[in-house]
Amino acid sequence: MSNILEVNKVVKRYGDYVALNEVSLTIPKGSIYGLLGPNGAGKTSLIRIINQITLPDSGEIILDGEKLQPKHIQHIGYLPEERGLYSSMKVGEQCLYLAQMKGLSKAEAKKQLDYWFDRLGIQGWWNKKIQELSKGMAQKIQFVVCVLHKPKLLIFDEPFSGFDPVNANVIKDEILALREDGATIIFSTHRMESVEELCDHIALIHKSNKLIEGKLIDVKRQFKTNSFEVGILSDNVEGLMFDITQKFTVGQANFKSLNDEIKLEIQLGNGTPNELLNILTQRGQVTHFVEKIPSVHDIFIQTVS
Repeated sequence: MSNILEVNKVVKRYGDYVALNEVSLTIPKGSIYGLLGPNGAGKTSLIRIINQITLPDSGEIILDGEKLQPKHIQHIGYLPEERGLYSSMKVGEQCLYLAQMKGLSKAEAKKQLDYWFDRLGIQGWWNKKIQELSKGMAQKIQFVVCVLHKPKLLIFDEPFSGFDPVNANVIKDEILALREDGATIIFSTHRMESVEELCDHIALIHKSNKLIEGKLIDVKRQFKTNSFEVGILSDNVEGLMFDITQKFTVGQANFKSLNDEIKLEIQLGNGTPNELLNILTQRGQVTHFVEKIPSVHDIFIQTVS
């Protein structure tokens, strides 16, 4: 898979403060790429550089094989965390204006807006003013403005902010559909469950430095502890614990269950899942046996702590 965007040793300073310290990233075409990090990590500085709102002090950005230039802004759609719609303008008038700024003719802009307004069920909003809309309704308009010129690279900064669960699912499905249609998406959020659902690649920036980058499944493999969560019903708990502690490291687990079983977290070490399962089945009825896969939340906390 070739890359739509390459960030090569980008440095950005604000006075004595270093916002980005030689950060390098590669965003594959057709991916949903999670850009993660705590507040102040440097994510917003990088997004602003990609959008040519600010310039790097050193390093370069390559977009689809070319060094980033002003002409490339028409190939990028940006949904900022801080929304930028004009509150007193009518929705349709504003969308037409912003679409033409992205290079669409008025006729093509109207065609795309009709498509998206119908798709999102907001046909009746055309003559409303932004100030008359709820935060979630205004967010839908901002999403439409971001995607209607069919950019090859989309940057979503906290795209689900302001949405109720139903509309968040609508936008999630639209993001997946855009990826299927060939767009590449950079997805910046603090909602780790959204990263789990959507992203296939991630990078983690902390204190101006990139700490992690790669396919999400590969990153999870790096952080796995070779542990299993186990639930077991046993009449001989003392014998069970003696057998498993001879070969494995055992701790308490906490998972939801409808049974009143013993809940254990067992680290295999040099043992195998089959060896563990064999001991368990000899000592009781196994009700739960699941490998403990690190979540993005776990990885985030472990890395930045």
